[in-house]
Amino acid sequence: MTTMDRLTGTRPHPEPPEASAGSRIVDAVKATPVATLTTGGLFVAILVTGGLTTPGFLTIANAKAVILASAFVGIIAVGMTMIMLCGRLFSLSLGTTAAVGAFAFLYSLQWGLIPAIVVTLLLTAATGWIQGLIVGGLNANPIIVTIAAGVLMEGLSLLLTGGVTVLPPTGDTSYAFLNGRPFGIPISFLIFLGLVVVVELMLRRTHYGRDVYAVGESAGAARAAAISIPRVTAAAFAIAGACAGLAGILLASFNANATLSIEGTYNFDAIAAVLVGGSLVTGGRGSAVRTLFGSIVIATLASLLLIRGYSTGIQLLVKGLIVLVVVCIIHLGDRGSRR
Repeated sequence: MTTMDRLTGTRPHPEPPEASAGSRIVDAVKATPVATLTTGGLFVAILVTGGLTTPGFLTIANAKAVILASAFVGIIAVGMTMIMLCGRLFSLSLGTTAAVGAFAFLYSLQWGLIPAIVVTLLLTAATGWIQGLIVGGLNANPIIVTIAAGVLMEGLSLLLTGGVTVLPPTGDTSYAFLNGRPFGIPISFLIFLGLVVVVELMLRRTHYGRDVYAVGESAGAARAAAISIPRVTAAAFAIAGACAGLAGILLASFNANATLSIEGTYNFDAIAAVLVGGSLVTGGRGSAVRTLFGSIVIATLASLLLIRGYSTGIQLLVKGLIVLVVVCIIHLGDRGSRR
């Protein structure tokens, strides 16, 4: 039993031949040609459209802003990827979880930077784990469970904060380094890249990662192979919660304050990033690397819409239409590749 198995509570089960297991993971991680062309084509189309129609879009300053924005969206989206890989599951509470993480981080700074980070990640991971237990163990509808969890967290946050803006302790700037830009690259983006590497290795190289793909591909087959679906699902939600908490820490550091409005459209953008990156909504196929590219595409699109002065409603409408088209194209392409 590996360390990851002990952490997630996943029982060891008979291993398939190594080559066969490895090839299945590669197939699940690898983007289909249709997905690659769709994501790449969308990115090029956004760049060309913005460059031709929007002054200030193709600039170094805007590129830096896009990189920073993609980190906030992407960190949450990596967590969303873990949930969606488990099969037809997603969370509508990760944006709120990020806001709760921001609250917890700033409040906990009174005990020191490291304790504040640990408390925040444990708290947000626990909220995700509880939701995952309900969804995976009781087979409850993830939409209802995560909406209820989000409302509960919002209510508790308003009760505990009194609806006022939460600020760091007076004079505390220990978190300021999180806003640094070594070599001009935001630390938030470097953390995002590191997270992508860690999650990608976990999915490719651990028994738990193999279990995630197995559950997403076929819950029945996974159950027959003695894989605990509730434990796999709960662990995926816990990882997603921790990712949202990490995003909350970075958002709180960037803004030097926290309110519920900090969640913005991050939940929708995270789902969009996962799907635009080429992961399947049905589960079993996708990766953190795909989500990395999807996050950059979504952040670039959001930047274009923002520079053009569109309202939040118009931005969501455009993003929604694009995601719908992309999902349909990728889904049809995946069906064709399996024939």
